[in-house]
Amino acid sequence: MAREKLDRQAAEAALTGLDGWSLAADAGSISRTFTFKNFSEAFAFMTRVALAAEKMDHHPDWSNVYKTVEVTLNTHDAGGLTALDIELAKKMNRFAGG
Repeated sequence: MAREKLDRQAAEAALTGLDGWSLAADAGSISRTFTFKNFSEAFAFMTRVALAAEKMDHHPDWSNVYKTVEVTLNTHDAGGLTALDIELAKKMNRFAGG
């Protein structure tokens, strides 16, 4: 998958099909907060994402407090948002049931 930085127009177009994600003001990243029923569900989600991210060689910036997982995606190598981020966001939505 391409590690070329998306321009603002491409980033906005990619987000039209990504429920819950928002584009940073500088269009360099996307973010979303996932909320689950409990810690176990949040941790299970993070485990599924970690396995997928490892296969993609693309890892999220995230944090977890109890049942909440906050995620920011960007591609450090490209200096901004890429197709890899969009693909990982789609997987995360599927894993979260969205």
